[in-house]
Order: sequence, then structure tokens, then C-alpha cells
Amino acid sequence: MQHEPFFGLNSYHVALAVIGVIVIAARWLPRLISKREPAAAPLMILFGAGAAMLMPGLPTLPDPREAPLPWELVSELTVIVALFGAGMRIDNLRPWKRWKPTVRMLSIAMPLTILAVALLGNGLVGLTAAGALLLGAVLAPTDPVLAADVQVGPPQEGAEHPVRFTLTTEAGLNDGLAFPFVYLGLIVAAEGLNPGAWALDWVLRDIVYRIALGAGMGWVGGRALGYVLFKVPRGAVLAETGSGVIALAGVLLCYGSTELIEGYGFIAVAVLGLTLRRVKAEHRFHRRLHDFSESIEHALTALLLIALGSVLPVLFADLTWTHVVVALVLIVLIRPLSGWIALSGTGLAYRDRAVISVYGVRGIGSIYYLCYAGSHIEFINESQLWSLIGLVILMSTILHGFTVGWAMDRLKEA
Repeated sequence: MQHEPFFGLNSYHVALAVIGVIVIAARWLPRLISKREPAAAPLMILFGAGAAMLMPGLPTLPDPREAPLPWELVSELTVIVALFGAGMRIDNLRPWKRWKPTVRMLSIAMPLTILAVALLGNGLVGLTAAGALLLGAVLAPTDPVLAADVQVGPPQEGAEHPVRFTLTTEAGLNDGLAFPFVYLGLIVAAEGLNPGAWALDWVLRDIVYRIALGAGMGWVGGRALGYVLFKVPRGAVLAETGSGVIALAGVLLCYGSTELIEGYGFIAVAVLGLTLRRVKAEHRFHRRLHDFSESIEHALTALLLIALGSVLPVLFADLTWTHVVVALVLIVLIRPLSGWIALSGTGLAYRDRAVISVYGVRGIGSIYYLCYAGSHIEFINESQLWSLIGLVILMSTILHGFTVGWAMDRLKEA
């Protein structure tokens, strides 16, 4: 009888060990040079890419261009948890004038970004009209997952700076509000650039109906979940058990039921978080729930970023200099300029306007949207889109991740 070697190098177990090393190193190494919260996201991507290139024996992940479903499911769950957490962080919704910068970022800056990126994609990269629209929609929303350093703190901390409030609420809502433009790209890919045939249906169904339904389901879900957690049965409410998994189950229920009736689940879970936070606002369970969901978010994010890094060498095989130009123009020109225009007349100080305009991190949401589109229709420019999205996420996490601490310190000095 032949025995297996005592120390067998199983590639799966090697991969688990490598993931552990990457996460620890990404969180620990920046502490050697700075006391700020570590800029771990770009390091996880870079270390993941390095591991894939230097250790060819590791298990290979499915190419998101050929097998988008697993990437779609993991990124979707990550964004769901992050959006709920963003809603939970907001202690005070009033006065309503606090929302003016958020509304302007959503209604002015985001459409301007979509239009500018689409024109750039069509004119410089040579994407089709559908591909260019999809590129604009995918890159328009800021990311609630990777933007924690510029958002407000956990529940009941108070001191919500206008800049942090705006970036938190924008990140919480614009993932859902970008969806109509993703559908627009799908419609143009299927039916052509003929607005007369589909424009009215797109406006009524994909903008009015689905947004309203998402917001309504989130509010109803938040009130219902608050009732279950805090009110019934009296004297033995679930919130006293401290089990965050009950509320997380409510998040999944709200998201799934909203999607079943064709509403925007991303909007629903963000509104769910905002609504639930108003129920027994001072109860300690809100902080425990936020910390529980944040832990899940961080774990999923770490795995997804390392996975993205591991496939970047494959995705970058189609990278060209025009992709680099588009990525740079988006990050250093289009987003800052559209944000600056949107925030004119809000009364914010110049420094506050600058920080809000610049720090629109791109990340996990873009992965989900591109996977979602790829699983519904085959785009001519799909390889180019993936190369460009991967590059934008990498550059955004590097540029924003390593400068956000300095920017936030400057706000404290103001």
C-alpha cells in the first residue's frame, strides 16, 4: 500500500494560506509608516495580482468575462450589506437642507459623469453606443464598500460632518440610481439607438416605477423589521438578544422581495437602513447591528478584492493606452469637475466641495453591474469594458486610498 506524502501541498490549502497572508499584510504593513486607518484595498488587489503571477500553481478563478455569475453573486451580496450599513450610519436625517448636496450629486453629477464617460468611451476607445452607455453607468456610482474612510462613523457617534454626510448618503443611494442607465445600455444593445421605440417605456418602468417601488419597499421593510426587533413580544424583544443575523435576514428578505416585484433592491436596502435607524434610535442594538454587518462587509470585500487582483493579469491582456487615458480622465477630471458643478450654490466651503467632488471611489458596485449586464446580453466590447473597469478600480483605490487620510485631516483643520 502506497502512502501519500506526509506534507502534501494541496493547492486549495495553499490558496487559503496565501489569502490569510495577503489580508494580514494589507492591514498591517501601512501601520509601519502611518497611524491612520490602513489603505488596505489597493494592497489587497496588488498582492492578489502578485500572488497570481508569482505562484502559478494556485487554483485559478473563473474569468468574469466567461463566467460572470459567481462574481455577480458575491459582489451583489457585498454591495447589499454595504448599502444597508451606509443607511444605518446616519444618525440624523434632519434638517432636510443637509440633503441638498446629496440631491445635487445624484441628480446633476451622476448624469454628467455618465454622459462624459459615454462620450469618451465612444469617441476615444471606439465602443459601440450600447457599450459606451454601459461604461458610463458602470463607472458612475461611488462605492459604499471602499469609501468607508470618507463616510460618517458608526451609529450614535454623532458629529456628522457635511462632507462625510454627503459622501455617505450619495454612496448609499447612487448604486440603485445607476441601474436605469445600465438598463438603458441593455436596451440600446438589443433594440438600437432609436429612442422613439423605447424611451417612454424606459422612463416609466426603469426610472419612475422601479425607483419608487424600491424606496417604498425599503420604508415598509424598515418599519416592519423595527416592529419585529423592538416591539413584539413586549418584554422579550429580539433586539435584546443581540443577534445581528436576524436583522441581516431582514435585509435579504427586503432585497429579494423588492427584486421579485421588479423594484430596485439596492435602493430598498439603503432606505431600509435609514428607516430602521429611526426606530428606537438610541437603542444599543443599532451599534451592534452595524458592527455585525460591517464585519461581513469587510470579509466579503477582502475576498473579492484579492480575487479581482488575481484575474487582473488576464483582464489587462486587452489593455491599451486609451484605457489608461479614460481611467485617468474619469478619476482626475470628470468626477471632480461634475461634482464641483453640481455643488455650486450649496453654500459649502471650497475645501468641502473639493473633497466631495474628488473622493468618488469606484469599486465593487462596478464589478456587479458589469457582471449583471454580461449575464443578460453579450456585448461586442465586453473584453475592453472589463480591462477598463479593472484599471479604474485599481487606480481609484490607489489614488483615493493613499490620500484620503490627508484629505480628512485637512477637513478637521478647517
